[in-house]
This record gives sequence, structure tokens and C-alpha cells, in this order.
Amino acid sequence: MLSSQGGIGTSLTLGLAAKSADYAARVDRASRDALKNLVALAIDEGCRFIVLAGDIFDGDLRNFETGLFFIDQMRRLEEAGVQVFLILGNHDAENRFAPKLSMSANVHVFESKHAHAISMEELRVTVHGRSFPQRDVTDNIARDYPTAVAGHFNIGVLHTALQGSESYHAPYAPCTIEELANFGYDYWALGHVHARAVLNTNPYIVYPGNLQGRSSRETGPKGATIVTVNDGQVIQMEHRDLDVVRWVTLVVDVAGIRTRTGLLDCIRMAIEGACAEADDRALAVRLRLIGETTQHHLLLIDPQSLRDDVAALFATLPSDIWLEKLVVATATPLQPDSLDPTVSGRLAAEIGALDTDEALNELVEARVAEIRAKMPAGAHAAAFFETLRSEAPARARALALSLIDDTEAGDAAR
Repeated sequence: MLSSQGGIGTSLTLGLAAKSADYAARVDRASRDALKNLVALAIDEGCRFIVLAGDIFDGDLRNFETGLFFIDQMRRLEEAGVQVFLILGNHDAENRFAPKLSMSANVHVFESKHAHAISMEELRVTVHGRSFPQRDVTDNIARDYPTAVAGHFNIGVLHTALQGSESYHAPYAPCTIEELANFGYDYWALGHVHARAVLNTNPYIVYPGNLQGRSSRETGPKGATIVTVNDGQVIQMEHRDLDVVRWVTLVVDVAGIRTRTGLLDCIRMAIEGACAEADDRALAVRLRLIGETTQHHLLLIDPQSLRDDVAALFATLPSDIWLEKLVVATATPLQPDSLDPTVSGRLAAEIGALDTDEALNELVEARVAEIRAKMPAGAHAAAFFETLRSEAPARARALALSLIDDTEAGDAAR
């Protein structure tokens, strides 16, 4: 048996499409390639059937070619004698063409009016499931699933925000681990949560995750769970990576680094490690720099220059890497206990004290209010003003400190 969550649509954040239309299209293709990988794995491993726990298509997707692509992949499985058991999740339920697709005979789509069971007598396996009738299903539909079939290996397929996952996912079809564990089934294949998780082992209750990460929130390996059953018992369960593009968040500590070259060397080491862990897949990287460094104020003053340097670094590496976002969260090194008695030392100390200077904060708020008043009515600029409010003091301090450094460097040269 092969268990996974689908996801061949284009559920990309608008931010990704705006930052890089080319890479957005690349991730779109990656979702389809990951499904191809799933089909190839099922055929190569001799799987008797596949379980898909929903969210195959995005609710706002209007590209009928995606549906035709899915049908074609299902026919490949039919030719190999692989059955497919599929429920529709919240995204599928609001998609206009998903219910109209004419699937091959090997695809069994569970109806949405009530949960029901489909048995494979030759395997002594029964699969229980129910599709979402609409996007917002807030009732506990698990309680109405059929009773386990005696003498069969019983599988429940459910699209749910299981208790504990509600904070990050819409609370659809809520239920508890204890409720599912006491149902009498041998295996639960869950959808809706895109992160892989084994929640219980007796019986197995598993979120296999989705096939391909599609935003910076979906980091790490993605794929499917392959389950081997013998005499009604799970004897092996293994995750297989099927993703084509991998999303990675890298936190690089640059504490003590005094030069731009040294900083880029640290980043290089981190990204080379990430490439090795991803088996040289294409990477979409969110890079976060931390630590106390004398480079801090230079990084804040000219973040675009740093981004350009990092992009150039990535271009020298053999792997396909895209810098999705660069976050500078470094800090200025702590000053020694004894105050630098020079003019520049005293001035730097005064600038550092601006962190808690209420007058500066009030000045920033006043300037923000002036700018806001000049914005056209209806402009959506909340994020802009929040960024301006939070970054203006830091950038002012960084600029002042850089002027001190430039002055000291000039004095030393003379």
C-alpha cells in the first residue's frame, strides 16, 4: 500500500509569484513531477493499491489540463494493476471541475453524502472513507465511519484537522487520536496537514504529508508512506522522498565574523550542507543570519547588496538554488565594560543607547503618520508602515555607526 496526500495544483503564495514568476512555474511543474514519481514508485514496488487522503486539486484552480494530467497518471496505474482509493478534501470540494473528471476504472472516489466502505476480497482489505461535500466541514465526520470488517485489514481515510493541529490549519472534520485508535481499524491515512507525522502505532495513525512542498511553510522532505502488510499486520512502514524542489530555512550564525568574505564563506558552508541533505535537489532557500558581528550595521544599511552577493554565491554552486528570502537578524557586538574614551567611542555609545530612546520612537511615529496621511484612500499599506515603523530606528543607528567607521578608517589611512 502507498499512502499520501495529493497536491498537483498550484497552491502558491502570491508572494512567490510576485518575487519570481519563473520559480513559481517551476514549483507548479514540480508538483506534477512529484505525482509522476509517486506513480513510478507504486509500479516499481509492486504496490497493490494507493490511498490518497485528499487535496489533489486547489479550490481556485481553473486549469482543466491539471485534471487531464491526473487522469493520465491514474491510467498508468490501471495498466500496472494498481487500485487507487481517493477522498476529496476541502480544496477539492470547492474546485469546479474535480467532481466532473471521468476517472479510469481503477480509481475509487468516496462519495460525500456519507462514509462508506470498499472491500478487496482477494486481499482481505477494506478501505473506509468519505469525501468533503464542501470546503467547510466542521462536524466530526469520523464518528459515522462504518464498523470494521471482521477478518479484513481495515483502513480509514480521513481529511481532518486532528486535535492539536488546529492552530495552523482550518479546523475541518475535528476528532481525536483516541477516537480513531478505538475505532477498530488497523491503519488511518490522514489528509489536510501537509507535514508528515506518525501520531500512533497501535493502530497506525499517519499524516503522510504532501508530495511536494509549495511554499516556505512546507520545508523539508516531502513524499509518501509505503506500507507493507502481511497476515493482517503492518510489518514495515517507510517514508519515501518524492519531491523535486525542496524548501529550506537556513539559520546561519555569523557571530564574530568581521568581513563580508568571511560571512559569505559561512553561508556557503551552510548551503552546501543543505544541498547534500537534499540529495542535490533544487532548493528554495529562506536564509536567516544571526549572531553578533561587526558587519551588522552594514548589512542593515544595504540589504540589497548582501542579497546580490548571496545570489552570486548560489550561482557558483552546482545545485539549482533560489534565494526566496533573506532575513538579517544579526546584532552589534556587546561593548566592553570600559567605555571607549575616544570621541567616536563615546558617539557610538550614544547611538547604541537609541535602542530605548523614547524621543526617537516618537519621532518615527510622527513621520509615519505624516506619510500615511498623504497616501491615497483605500491603499493597502499596513505591511509597509509596519516595516517602516520597525526598521527605521535600526537603519538610522546603522547609518550613524557606518559614518563613524568610515571616519575612523580615513583617520587610520592618514
